[in-house]
Amino acid sequence: MASTTKEEETSSWSKAEKKFENKSASEYYDPCQAFADRSIRCMRRNAGDREMCGDYFQAYRDCKKEWLNSRKLTRVKAFSEQQAQQAQQPQQQQA
Repeated sequence: MASTTKEEETSSWSKAEKKFENKSASEYYDPCQAFADRSIRCMRRNAGDREMCGDYFQAYRDCKKEWLNSRKLTRVKAFSEQQAQQAQQPQQQQA
C-alpha cells in the first residue's frame, strides 16, 4: 500500500502545486489538506484507533515533508539569485 500512497502523494501534490502557485499572496493554502482530511476521516471511521490509520498519517507526513522541502529549495534559489545580483551591481558601478 506504500506504493499506492506514494503515487497518490505525487499526483495530489502536482494538482495542489498549481493551486498553491496561483493563489493570492494573502490567501492561506495547504496543499496537503486532502491528506489531513483523509486521516481525520479514517480516525472517525475507526473510533480513534491510530494504528488503523498509520498509512494515512504517513501519506500526510510525506506530503508535508515534500512541500516544505520544495518551499525551502525555492527560497534558497531565490536567495542565491538575489546574492548574485547584488554581487554584480558593485562590479557594474565600478566599471
